[in-house]
Amino acid sequence: GLRSIPSLSQFRRLKYLWINNNKIQDLTFLIKNYYLTELYLNNNELTDISGALKHLCSLQILFLHNNELKKLGKTVKELKGMISLQTLNLFQNPLAYDPDYRLYVIYFLPSVQLLDRKFVTQRERESALHLYNPKRTWVMQSIAFGRRVDKSLETMVESSRSTQPARGPIMPSGNGLLCSFCRVPFEDPEDAVLVRATTRSLMQFSSVDWNKVATCQERRLKNKAEEPLEKLTVQFR
Repeated sequence: GLRSIPSLSQFRRLKYLWINNNKIQDLTFLIKNYYLTELYLNNNELTDISGALKHLCSLQILFLHNNELKKLGKTVKELKGMISLQTLNLFQNPLAYDPDYRLYVIYFLPSVQLLDRKFVTQRERESALHLYNPKRTWVMQSIAFGRRVDKSLETMVESSRSTQPARGPIMPSGNGLLCSFCRVPFEDPEDAVLVRATTRSLMQFSSVDWNKVATCQERRLKNKAEEPLEKLTVQFR
């Protein structure tokens, strides 16, 4: 039935604290307990934790379920600095009824592995990333299958110089641009660039939309229609 607790600052190295099943509304008594790794605050009357927990960077387990926390954004913002947080309970709070509550917590608290007594899956992390950072999702999907390609540079040169007659590099008699790797002077800078380019490997990258690729389980159950994949391939030196 505790409604308040005096400061615990004298217990600087306190690691584990159970104060669940009380009527606590304020957490300022934890302001000096930086070493806490497990904190059980479930079944209390907390309405706001802003400014009360963000200094607990060593916290690994935090139970806040069955309280009166209403603002999802403010609550998650308070927990963002907890880089070691692995287990978190927020169910039976008003904020847990937000339609995107679980994905929101998963995205902004990436260290959490067990949320509301359920393990966070890779698919949930991908869905959260797609929902809250679609630009990064697009970048991640656009990079794949990097490999070296054995291809002559002549094809590239012909396409880039289709309006000019083919010619070999002109060797000057006087001073000119010196090719850095072969120590041969060139009159035309483009010739030096062209010769140097022949020593570079040609890279090829292909990308596909992974959201359209069925997983092994979906293929076995045949519950996802196979869509023709659109593959984009880019080559460059």
